[in-house]
Amino acid sequence: MINIGSVPGFLPMPYGALYSASKHAVEGDSESLDHERRTRGTIIEPASTKTPFDANFLEPDAKLDDYRGVRAAVNSRVKEVMQTAVGHDVVAETVVKAARATHPKVRYTAGSLAGRLRLLRRFAPAGVMDAGIRGDLRLGAPTGAM
Repeated sequence: MINIGSVPGFLPMPYGALYSASKHAVEGDSESLDHERRTRGTIIEPASTKTPFDANFLEPDAKLDDYRGVRAAVNSRVKEVMQTAVGHDVVAETVVKAARATHPKVRYTAGSLAGRLRLLRRFAPAGVMDAGIRGDLRLGAPTGAM
């Protein structure tokens, strides 16, 4: 079984809790399957993939003024990132590689950005990752940061 996850499944981003939670679930499902039936739970983890993902953003039911500016900034940045995202072919090639593997891994990153982020998540301190995410999204330091 090959599941399609996403980088936010192991590296959640602000204002993407529902998406990150769903991808965390895919991660857990894949790992459980791997434990239950060795080499039967594989997850493909792309970063940004060129899709109409940003066209499907849902507006919050109740817009709080405290979040209005930052939500607009994050949505704008995600739309910007989607313009330079990897193509479907990168993900498809990774799926084929996993499907053909004699001894498939539990995880395959799809694309160089996903690979770099997986490596950083594994070895970089949490504060460095947090600063990197917030910097990329142009959010600045979190409230109450020292």
